[in-house]
Amino acid sequence: MKVLIVGAGVAGPTLAYWLLRTGHEPTLVERAPRLREGGYVVDFWGAGFDVAERMGIVPRLREEGYRFREAREVSGSGRRIAHFDPVSVIEGAAAGRYVTVGRSELARAIYDAIGGEAETIFGDAVDSMADDGGRVRVRFTSGTEREFDLVVGADGLHSRVRDLAFGPEQDYERYLGITVAAFDLDGYRPRDELVAVMHTEVGAQTLRIALRDGATLFCCTFRHDGDVPVDDVPAQQALLRERLRGIGWEVPGILEQLLQARTFYMDRASQIRMPSWSRGRVALVGDAAAAPSLLAGQGSALAMAEAYTLACALHETGGDHRAAFAASHARLATLVRTKQDAAAGLGSAFAPRNRTQLLMRNAVFGLLSIPLVARLSMGRSLRDPVELPPVPTG
Repeated sequence: MKVLIVGAGVAGPTLAYWLLRTGHEPTLVERAPRLREGGYVVDFWGAGFDVAERMGIVPRLREEGYRFREAREVSGSGRRIAHFDPVSVIEGAAAGRYVTVGRSELARAIYDAIGGEAETIFGDAVDSMADDGGRVRVRFTSGTEREFDLVVGADGLHSRVRDLAFGPEQDYERYLGITVAAFDLDGYRPRDELVAVMHTEVGAQTLRIALRDGATLFCCTFRHDGDVPVDDVPAQQALLRERLRGIGWEVPGILEQLLQARTFYMDRASQIRMPSWSRGRVALVGDAAAAPSLLAGQGSALAMAEAYTLACALHETGGDHRAAFAASHARLATLVRTKQDAAAGLGSAFAPRNRTQLLMRNAVFGLLSIPLVARLSMGRSLRDPVELPPVPTG
């Protein structure tokens, strides 16, 4: 079948990879002019790690990833108040099947695995769709019109495909009350190599990570009840300055350098909750279908598991898209909802509402330095209770 995949992030290229290997003809369309760069780092494990292993990209992810020797919480003056060793705690609990890697590096590794076999269109997007039951006629913003057997939206939290096929975003979005910003700066000092340094106050947190190319990545989370400007970086940076005004530690100096950021990303920490991920010949995967929110830290891994499972289901059903869409949803819906429910309760770790939550958060963070406590608290969450389909053969 000819399958249009909208979005060349993590889910889209993963789906294209597996569709190619089962005899289909995927076409990727991405509105950005090239693969996106920058963004945050992801802790990658579970079912998504299994998919990456089956694609043969785990060695590359390990090479390009990071093994942090310390996660450190500091006071407003920079004094260490809590810490733990992520390698021993998280890698141990995940039995070594774990890597921290930049999301853009993960996406590029997946895309490179396709080896240029899939048609890819950059700098274009879907304008309209018409599903007549036998084909889907798609009009692109460039004015081009084409027909496909299936259309899969892998275009993220603010999915255009979802809007066209299922209705407006507000019908499915669950905002968690926190906004996330990620950006990187060249030459920032100080640097703490392989240490994730964070400072948390009531309502906000700032995380600093030294990257190996001489840049420093910052990830800021803050409580925010208003709108987040869309596609307006100056307005987003103004919002960040406003919400972090008065925060201690290195934050004032970081904000002074915002205009020099190499990349800048901001969005709401939201979930997408839908009763079904498909309608007719249109389906959704990744954040477009079931975003767990940026707080979950596992959106990329889930996206890969969803894309792989969908491709396997299409293969197992002989291309019966109705049966395949239903089977894919049935296999993963419980896992996804469990991850979403868990993430919904993590807000106090990233932006405590009050002083009591802040003190409790720091106390729990400090307890992770005790190996037994860490294994008991994190071990179960680092294993996904789902059995992926066997590797399909075309």
